[in-house]
Amino acid sequence: MPVDWKSILGILTALSLSAAPALGAETRTLRAALHSDLKIVDPIWTTALISVHHGYMIYDTLFALDDKLEVRPQMVERHEMSPDKLTWTFVLRDGLEWHDGEPVTAEDCIASLKRWGARDTMGQKLLSFVAGFEAPDAKTIRMRMKEPYGLVLQTLAKPGANVPFMMPKRVAETDPNQQIADYTGSGPFTFRKEDWRAGEKAVYVKNPRYKPRSEPASGLAGGKVVKIDRVEWLWIADTQTQIDALTKGEIDYIEAPPHDLLPLLQKDPNIELLATNPYGRQYAFRFNTLHKPFDNPKIRQAVAYALNGKDFLDASIGNPKWYRECRSLFPCGSPLESTVGWEDKGGGNAAKARQLLQEAGYDGTPVVLMQQTDIAVLKDSAPVARQALERAGFKVDLQSMDWQTLVSRRAKKDPPSAGGWHAFVTTWSSAEVLDPVATTYLNASCEKASFGWPCDAELERLRDAFAKETDPQKQKAIAEAVQRRAAEAPTHVPLGQYVAPVAFRKNVSGVLVSPNINFWNIEKR
Repeated sequence: MPVDWKSILGILTALSLSAAPALGAETRTLRAALHSDLKIVDPIWTTALISVHHGYMIYDTLFALDDKLEVRPQMVERHEMSPDKLTWTFVLRDGLEWHDGEPVTAEDCIASLKRWGARDTMGQKLLSFVAGFEAPDAKTIRMRMKEPYGLVLQTLAKPGANVPFMMPKRVAETDPNQQIADYTGSGPFTFRKEDWRAGEKAVYVKNPRYKPRSEPASGLAGGKVVKIDRVEWLWIADTQTQIDALTKGEIDYIEAPPHDLLPLLQKDPNIELLATNPYGRQYAFRFNTLHKPFDNPKIRQAVAYALNGKDFLDASIGNPKWYRECRSLFPCGSPLESTVGWEDKGGGNAAKARQLLQEAGYDGTPVVLMQQTDIAVLKDSAPVARQALERAGFKVDLQSMDWQTLVSRRAKKDPPSAGGWHAFVTTWSSAEVLDPVATTYLNASCEKASFGWPCDAELERLRDAFAKETDPQKQKAIAEAVQRRAAEAPTHVPLGQYVAPVAFRKNVSGVLVSPNINFWNIEKR
């Protein structure tokens, strides 16, 4: 019987919203177990999801997406585009301050956009169309374009890695390839660096200087009203220990409870589940195209035939009510969903993969496949990939490590034999891969591309064309052309989608539906 996917999401999204009394005067601390330990605290230098979470705690953005994925102003009070579509003007809200009490200025924001744009896929594409920035006064940002660009606001409201977080100019002037050492932001929380212990906990406290918008909170937009005094992220590597701590009231919130333990939580009258990201996440197998054998597009095609998306979903998620098979580069259920170019891939066709390997002259180079061992929805993915690749004729060197080690290693361009890598499996929020420009792994701009560094002039030409186009039907046609090209020279392989609810105790309320978790609007009784 087919899964009623929309009904499941509707039920999950409706689960949590019960009213709570106002906070008392005493300190309110929320203790949360997140999906990963926090080791890298520069959300521009890395695309790691835990670093994105950290960014939303202490920084703010010019624009943001609401719970319907519509763009809303955030730090910006008003904005306009000139009639010739070549000049954008953004005026900041009154009263914005950095954590140290200094005012947020247009020059701070321009420097932040430049640093972010040097690293991020959408930012790079936007800045390639920008002729220059100006700050005619302390609150006004003026962006002059070389030619009209159709994704300006969508880019500035980008919800996932890398998010265009605003930082003080002195921080934003840090080399984009170096990590920052100053964690001053203007967001709703401040980071207690002195209490941060990697492998144990990260601590955030309410920012008394923060001036929230007047609108109700919605997704990542609206009024970020902080209703608790302190948030502690506790690193608990064992998921069963996380569950035990939640049921005993030792912690208040789990970001990523494993799917096989959800029935246990559903039976507990003190626990609620909520699909805070009802759009779900997409699995992806990522190639490093710098080194043999994945410098050869035909060998990457062989991988696309060898892998079976359903095998990954069954191994990592298990229950079909939580996952959806999908052979589209852009999320199934989204406007650009299509199987063009991928109809016969992702189905575990080992014979076709072996044929392509033979035609490509694969010489038996072992594939260094990195396996992350400490994230429930990812730890079983690399063994599944190894089995599929070996059936197709690849030699595979599976190397296990924790997620933060993998995050650091994937930034290395060294040969796999010298500490580099060939491939790994990860996930992206569906809200982050909605189109060819937003999808980080479709950036094929060589050295400027994300780790994996694909280099494909035709793919970049198509992404430029999509960025300039505003007609939805023409955008759809370009997106399908992108899919065809990416099937010929894959940058990654989509492996299906899943939804994962968060779990929290019933004395916690105000948890928002959003493409990224957040801790404003939450109350704890």
